Amino acid sequence: MGLRFDAAEVQHLGKIGEASTGTADFIFAVSDGMGGAAAGEFASRIAVEKLTKLMPRAFRQTAMGLDSGFGDVLTEVFAEIHDALMYLGSCYEECNGMGATLSLGWLSPGWLYFAHIGDSRIYYCPKREGGIRQVTQDDTYVGWLYRNGKINEREARTHPQRNVLQRALGAGHQFVDPQVGAVAYEAGDTFIFCTDGVTDGLFEYQLLEFAIMSGAVESNPARRLVDASLERSGRDNTTAVVVEILGDC
Repeated sequence: MGLRFDAAEVQHLGKIGEASTGTADFIFAVSDGMGGAAAGEFASRIAVEKLTKLMPRAFRQTAMGLDSGFGDVLTEVFAEIHDALMYLGSCYEECNGMGATLSLGWLSPGWLYFAHIGDSRIYYCPKREGGIRQVTQDDTYVGWLYRNGKINEREARTHPQRNVLQRALGAGHQFVDPQVGAVAYEAGDTFIFCTDGVTDGLFEYQLLEFAIMSGAVESNPARRLVDASLERSGRDNTTAVVVEILGDC
């Protein structure tokens, strides 16, 4: 999902394109559903609805020099999506237990503000330092093991409990407490948003390789990531968004 917004409106972005942060901010997100084939789609629709209402207000506050309170805004978005999914689960038998992951980034000049819950991921690839860094934390026991050095990346990718979520939107969880934070970026940097289907097929160094590959036949880096992951893992729930900072911020 990609959205462009200013003080007045929110617009959907195409699958590929270029735009300036000079007059508008942007939202990028990926979501993976559970407990129903349409869970991710529901979460995405609800997210767009909530963002349409909340983000223009936040943009106006920023433009006026006021504290936009990005953490409060994004936490409110996640809480409202969670409540909506819980309501659907209580009203419709086919939606009972429905939930979703959500990794969302708010791109403004010089900063990416993010909120996250589940095991989808946001990666930051700084051009100056090189390499790739996972910004979000997987809400799984296996994710905790990996972060604390108990297992390596290969072991984490093959662990039998790697897909068992401890936190998600909806899915019967009483409370939602997303991870929120901010990353300062520069021209030439890249952000990768992806569901666990992508990381199931690709190691981190491969994510970086396919995202910034120059001279590739496929010019869409997100499509390169998805195709490469499907080729290696065969999982069909693969979604990726690649944000490249091309010029002055």
